[in-house]
Amino acid sequence: MKKFVVFDGLDGCGKDTQVKLLAEMYQNKGRDVVIRSHPCSDNKFGRKSKQALLKTGKINHIKATIYYGLDAIRSVQMYCYDKKTDIVIFSRYTLAVAYLPDGINSIVYKIVSKVLPKSDCMFFLDVTPEESLRRIKSRNEAEEMFENIDALRETREKTKVATYEWNIIPADDAPDVISQKIINICLESDKKAVE
Repeated sequence: MKKFVVFDGLDGCGKDTQVKLLAEMYQNKGRDVVIRSHPCSDNKFGRKSKQALLKTGKINHIKATIYYGLDAIRSVQMYCYDKKTDIVIFSRYTLAVAYLPDGINSIVYKIVSKVLPKSDCMFFLDVTPEESLRRIKSRNEAEEMFENIDALRETREKTKVATYEWNIIPADDAPDVISQKIINICLESDKKAVE
């Protein structure tokens, strides 16, 4: 039984932490897990998206979003239909549409969500913009174009048009509290899939 899990949310919401915790839980049960964190560095689309994210301006904004989309589609093609893989976990998926201009973002999301695979284990980690920025600054990494308080507030607001199909998990809590909520949902989903 193939399982597809997605984590998305603002930068600093804890996606990588939760991906790791869920992957470990499934690996301890003997399941084969593949993790894809977008933008990925193993292909030109992911690398070009990351390069654009580290710059500013409208052109780089568009480039980052388009290359990101191509990177995610590539991952879907390579891993979601691979019969050897038991569980595929994506960190960042379709919610990059929140970075598109208003109006266009909801249209693109509706199209993308009809074409790309969905799951009952799609998690939006809802962190406050203030907590997101605090976590981002604690990492001492190069700041991306959307990693400022105004952009984080705007992006969080825009994600609301797309998260109606997602499990929304408050992400200001401690990682283990968040993890338990996610694990409970995934295990319930596993149980339903067997019935």
